[in-house]
Amino acid sequence: MIARKYLYLIALAREKHFGRAAVSCHVSPSTLSAAIRDIETELGVAVVERGQQFQGLTPEGRCVVEYAERIAASVTGLKQELACLQDRLSGRLRIGVIPTALTAVAALSAAVARRHPMVRLQIVSLATGDILAQLRHYELDAGVVYLRSADEADLDVVRVWQEEHVLLTATGALEGRDEISWREAAGLNLCLLTPDMQNRRTIDETFAALGCAPLPSLETNSIISLLAHVCSGGWSSIVPRSVLEMIGTPQGVTVLRLVEPSLNWATGVVTLKRDPPSPLVSAVRAIAAGLTTTFGNGE
Repeated sequence: MIARKYLYLIALAREKHFGRAAVSCHVSPSTLSAAIRDIETELGVAVVERGQQFQGLTPEGRCVVEYAERIAASVTGLKQELACLQDRLSGRLRIGVIPTALTAVAALSAAVARRHPMVRLQIVSLATGDILAQLRHYELDAGVVYLRSADEADLDVVRVWQEEHVLLTATGALEGRDEISWREAAGLNLCLLTPDMQNRRTIDETFAALGCAPLPSLETNSIISLLAHVCSGGWSSIVPRSVLEMIGTPQGVTVLRLVEPSLNWATGVVTLKRDPPSPLVSAVRAIAAGLTTTFGNGE
């Protein structure tokens, strides 16, 4: 329903390299190059900047890719609609998740699997910017992000969780306490997520509002790495409580509420606005809305 050569062009735009695009399409580079030339002959415009290597798309090429991506997404949606008519929603549901929500998202994926057992789930950990970019290129069906990052006209959001952040530190370091102020936390030896992560930016903004500028001695883009370093006894960290609710508190680690101020950040499911949305997108939004009730929209 969409000529294969346009799928090759989409792959080239995604991979930005003829060889990698050919591998992803399971064809030879010469076959892919011939397909691109065929598109240019058919449309009467150059779609690729000429050079020894891939130099990028021309403005006309970017326009063609945008249309091709929409058509490919519509074909996928049609197949899902036909499956729905036979009472068997199927296909691959691709969800990008910020690292701090990778444990909480299990409630969403489990609910999808129970209600639609023929749907195949793909959960990938990505930074917020990558999630939004891949949604707009139809490479993801949905994302789980902090909703403050998704306040844009082309996005639909379903608010699901309220994230309370807590301090993790080695047992004994702050013995007998169950809370700590943000100002005091700023003076600890911290390990935090890398600055490109939205979670880290919200933490930095909170410290900045208090006139604090802690310099973490270790940064990582992995929640598991954060937990491992806290367990080593050398660092403290700040993470969403939901991380611990799903996997438990590691042995030798104490959890303290962060106060002065006490803050929560809204997290939820974001999808690209389409009329109509694909059946898979409609399904995941409906299930996310159900989870909002289950989680009490903030509990």
